[in-house]
Amino acid sequence: MEVLVPVLIILAIGAAMALLLTLAAKFFAVEVDERAVKIRDCLPGANCGACGFSGCDAYAQALADGTTEKTNLCVPGGDSAARGIAEVLGVAAEDVVEMVAYVACNGTCDVVGKKFDYDGQKTCRTANMTYSGDRFCNFACLGYGDCVRVCPEHAITVENGVARVNPQACIGCGICTRECPNGIIHLIPDTVRVVVECSNHDKGAVTRKACSNGCIGCMKCQKTCPHGAITVIDNLATIDYSKCTGCGACVEVCPVHCIHEGNFICGAHF
Repeated sequence: MEVLVPVLIILAIGAAMALLLTLAAKFFAVEVDERAVKIRDCLPGANCGACGFSGCDAYAQALADGTTEKTNLCVPGGDSAARGIAEVLGVAAEDVVEMVAYVACNGTCDVVGKKFDYDGQKTCRTANMTYSGDRFCNFACLGYGDCVRVCPEHAITVENGVARVNPQACIGCGICTRECPNGIIHLIPDTVRVVVECSNHDKGAVTRKACSNGCIGCMKCQKTCPHGAITVIDNLATIDYSKCTGCGACVEVCPVHCIHEGNFICGAHF
C-alpha cells in the first residue's frame, strides 16, 4: 500500500492534466484555414524568403487570406508549385521566372594577391571586418565559403579562391546573396546569357593593380553593344537585361575578359 497509493495519486494527477489539456485544445484552438494548409503542401519548404514573405507558412497564409494573389512568387518551387497553388485557389497558374545565382568576381588566386596573411576565423564575414579582407581588391570574393555553408542545395563550391555556383543545382532561393558580406552574389533569370564577373568600382588604374581580371571602365563594351544594353556606371560595366539579346559583342571587345558568355539552363559555368 505504501507504494500503491503514491502511484495512484500520480496516475490521477496525470489523468486530470490530460483532461485539462484536451479541453484547452478544444476550446482555445485557433482555426486553421484549410486552403493555407493545402497551399503549404505545394511549397518546397525552403523558407528562403525569395517570395517576399518570412517563410513558406507566411506565403501560404497570405495567399489563403488574399493578402497577395501572386501564385508565382516561389522561385525554388518553380512552375509546379505555382500550378499547385493555382489549383487550390481555383485561379489560372502564373509562370515563374526561374532565377539562378552567379558570383560577380573572377579574381582567382593567381590574379589577385593578398595584403596580409589572415589568421582569424575562416569566414568571409569575419575576414571582411579586418581591412575589408585580405585581398588587394576590396570587392573580391574572399573565398572562405560562407555562401557554401548556407546553400540548402549544396550548389556552391570555392574554386581557386572564388565561389562558383552550379546552375543546375541552384534553386534561386537567394540565401547566398544575403550571406555574402561583399554583396557580389546576384540573382538573375536563368535565361541570361552574358554576365559581368566583376564588382570593382575603383578607377581603372587602381583596379588593374589589384586584379588583372577586373573591369577597368574603358567603355568599349558600352560603345560596341548594338542594343544599348550595357553601360559603365561608377567605373563598372552594368548590363540591362531588358535590352540584352545575348549577342556577345561586349564579350569579344572586353580587353580584360571580365564579361563572360554562357548558358545557365544547360549548366555551363560562366
